[in-house]
Amino acid sequence: MDRRVLFATLILLAGGATGVGVALFAFVGVDDVTTEATVVWESEPAAGDDGSGAVVATVDGDPLLLRPAVENGSRVVTATVAGTDRTPWTVPVSGPDAERGGGDGTGGGGDADGNDSDGNDSDGADGGDPVAVSGLTASTLGGDSVVALTTASGELVVLDAADGTERFAVDLGGPAGLRPAVGDLTGDGNREIAAVTTDGGVRVVDAAGDSVAEASLSGEISRRPLIVEPDAEAGERGGLAVLTTAGDPATVHMLDGDGGTRWTTEPSVNPLSWNAADSRDGPVLALGGASGTIETVEASDGSDRYEVKLQDRPIAVGDADPGRVYVGGSGSVWAVDLLDGEVVWKQQYGASTRINEPRMGDVDGNGERAPAVVNRAGGVLAMTQSGEVIARGDAGDVVAYGGPLFADVTGDGGDEVIVVADDGTAIAVDT
Repeated sequence: MDRRVLFATLILLAGGATGVGVALFAFVGVDDVTTEATVVWESEPAAGDDGSGAVVATVDGDPLLLRPAVENGSRVVTATVAGTDRTPWTVPVSGPDAERGGGDGTGGGGDADGNDSDGNDSDGADGGDPVAVSGLTASTLGGDSVVALTTASGELVVLDAADGTERFAVDLGGPAGLRPAVGDLTGDGNREIAAVTTDGGVRVVDAAGDSVAEASLSGEISRRPLIVEPDAEAGERGGLAVLTTAGDPATVHMLDGDGGTRWTTEPSVNPLSWNAADSRDGPVLALGGASGTIETVEASDGSDRYEVKLQDRPIAVGDADPGRVYVGGSGSVWAVDLLDGEVVWKQQYGASTRINEPRMGDVDGNGERAPAVVNRAGGVLAMTQSGEVIARGDAGDVVAYGGPLFADVTGDGGDEVIVVADDGTAIAVDT
């Protein structure tokens, strides 16, 4: 059967809020020729995280699945070669094992062979449990693959992804537990790491862990910071975006490379998720609201670009490619144009089950990244950039709180979608 694409017009009402846009979009239907995805690999569980904290890093050509976990009463980061049962290293970052290794935050270099918020739901402050940690951030520093996290007790820890060796640990001066950000904040070609404390502290360090900038903001911080990288050719400044509870309902602070405040603004939506993205008219911050509205803010000056109501339930802002951002909601995925708020397409999947933040990977091996989603019931949907479905399936009887991860576990040149369940089990779905 030929692929059936149903085009419909949707009028998006403002719901009484001024400035909420009206959009026309293409509804893209799932049809009979869609490939049914199959499970091709499943890891052992990794207790201690709800599954949303995992990341994939590439080391010497191998995709490593990195997960925060708890082992022997300690918070650890464990690395597994995706598609295998090999665990090249497990490193304690807090708790008894870390203390035996020289104190909290000290990587031991073990060698075993065998969001709604951006933090970690497991709080080990009481009862002798290990201190909670944030979700992980995978990136590169000086050409080396690294993984960064913060602890609830207030440390920024950066490990080499190759063997778990600690690069550095920095005292943030306050409670933390939110994902750090890594990027070239100043445009000098070197990446920095930005971390925040929940009581409003901000710390930016360089690749050696030396302090670059600090700030103290009013209000509490419950979302990860975002680095907006500058574009010298386009004359666009970068900055560090931090979201605090000051204001009604919140305040966005854009800081410069020295920690000074460039601008602040109070968004109209109550933001549950956000991301930085490039549009055809400069970078923006895209905020996903509790009431189903996406709002974009100009990264240059904090002015509001537009608001578009997608549905009446919370939405999750995910990855972006130049010009558009992908958004998950209850049973639906949208591609939203970053310039004017037009909904380019909408894809429905999984009835009313909540869809986690969409992410992008090269699932069909053609060298182009395209969106894929995972819903709370482990349902998987892989699409093209135009919203046509490549594959659909599920990871079995699981609960998933994080967006999809990607790794080529079958060696076919394309990424498989990796679903991490709430017990830390990773399931690779072949698309």
